Amino acid sequence: MDNPILLNYSTHENIVAFSTTRKGGCSKGPHAGFNVNAYCGDNIDDMMENRRSLCNKLGITPDRLIMPHQVHGVECRAIDEDFMQLDEAQRKDALEGVDALSTQLKGVCIGVSTADCIPVLLYDPVTTTVAAVHAGWRGTQQRIVVCMLQFMTQRYGVDPRTVKALIGPGIGMESFEVGQEVYDAFAKAGHPMDTIARRYKDSAADDMTKWHIDLWESNRLQLIKNGVEADNVVVSGICTYQNNDLFFSARRQGVNSGRILTAIMIK
Repeated sequence: MDNPILLNYSTHENIVAFSTTRKGGCSKGPHAGFNVNAYCGDNIDDMMENRRSLCNKLGITPDRLIMPHQVHGVECRAIDEDFMQLDEAQRKDALEGVDALSTQLKGVCIGVSTADCIPVLLYDPVTTTVAAVHAGWRGTQQRIVVCMLQFMTQRYGVDPRTVKALIGPGIGMESFEVGQEVYDAFAKAGHPMDTIARRYKDSAADDMTKWHIDLWESNRLQLIKNGVEADNVVVSGICTYQNNDLFFSARRQGVNSGRILTAIMIK
């Protein structure tokens, strides 16, 4: 069993938080080597072997590693004791179309899958609540991190002022070229375009410029605007497109590449 190489985050002694890298798994081709996502075309046996390897490293059984089937929406789901009692088919249904998870259960690892999209981990030390959020450009534009903060407040009584946030590896502004329609979608939704967008020269035509959007900064600003203290937001600053040797990047490899898992667990 290959040992996965993780990017670990310093959060709290009672919290495990990490992003997987491409190192240490048995997947092949565009999924090589460490992929635990079931929805990107990987060989099921290789993917399951990688999951077992990760769970072994975390000291949990595979049924306590929870990942949703994401659809670039803003649906948030709580992982509670009722969910843990569901059978495999029921769990799959409950996780369909979900892009953010939260829990207060110990020894349950919740995570989201990305390959250029932005993963955000949240932890509230007062209520001992954790969350994992998938914020691609659509989720960022729809303010999914705000949806999760509101969800945590309503369900667990979380005060955003005590929340710690970690924005994990994703595509950086320099690499995230977008069409005018994406820029317009952000602008229409009231995002601060002067802050999160700028034009870069098109590499294929020196006389043209293309919009680029800073998804890291957009999510950071959304968290701060909605009560999270600026000092409590950490941005990894790791661009998956520019570091494709270590992290999966759909823009470099295609949509059927493997996926990074960014996850959090209460010990």
